[in-house]
Amino acid sequence: MLKLNEPAIPSGDFARRKQPVLEVHDLVLRPWDLTDVPVLVQAYQDPAIMQWHGKTMTIDDAQEWVLHWTARWQDESGAGWAITRGGEAIGQFSLRRIDLDNGSGELSYWILPEGRGANVAPKALNELSAWAFGSAGFHRLELAHSVNNPASCRVAQKSGYPEEGVKRQQLHHADGWHDRHTHARLASDPGPIS
Repeated sequence: MLKLNEPAIPSGDFARRKQPVLEVHDLVLRPWDLTDVPVLVQAYQDPAIMQWHGKTMTIDDAQEWVLHWTARWQDESGAGWAITRGGEAIGQFSLRRIDLDNGSGELSYWILPEGRGANVAPKALNELSAWAFGSAGFHRLELAHSVNNPASCRVAQKSGYPEEGVKRQQLHHADGWHDRHTHARLASDPGPIS
């Protein structure tokens, strides 16, 4: 089928370059590597991460997860970054559900206890957004979370992602069905709140 308009992000644009390493203040966002496997196993044993992400990881799962993100960058379907401080991984951001035609994607993240309360998530989100809307050429990014997770709502709002709406009972957690807040930011939006 012949498309009538050019894709917002040309196919092959990601695969022909390396996934970027992004630096902001004392944080470095870098691609995951197999040396991070112990941190991933630890992260998915954290009660807050388990609550919102609904899973745990074995060593084998974590190895597969790292390789999965490498492959997704190459096939232009996603990207995962370890958020590091002083060389240690303290969180992650993922860019998923990439739609090259429409220049859109969805972000997800978690932060380990040692990174919480220090604005790690907003700093990382702001830097990742600057890259995505800048050199990567995205038009729209979404961030969604359970309505029962007000911390994620604050991260989105601080980073210039206004709430767009609520999808009723879209998320199934261990304690039942949760409504889902959807936040989004456009490349033309003003960005983070100072």
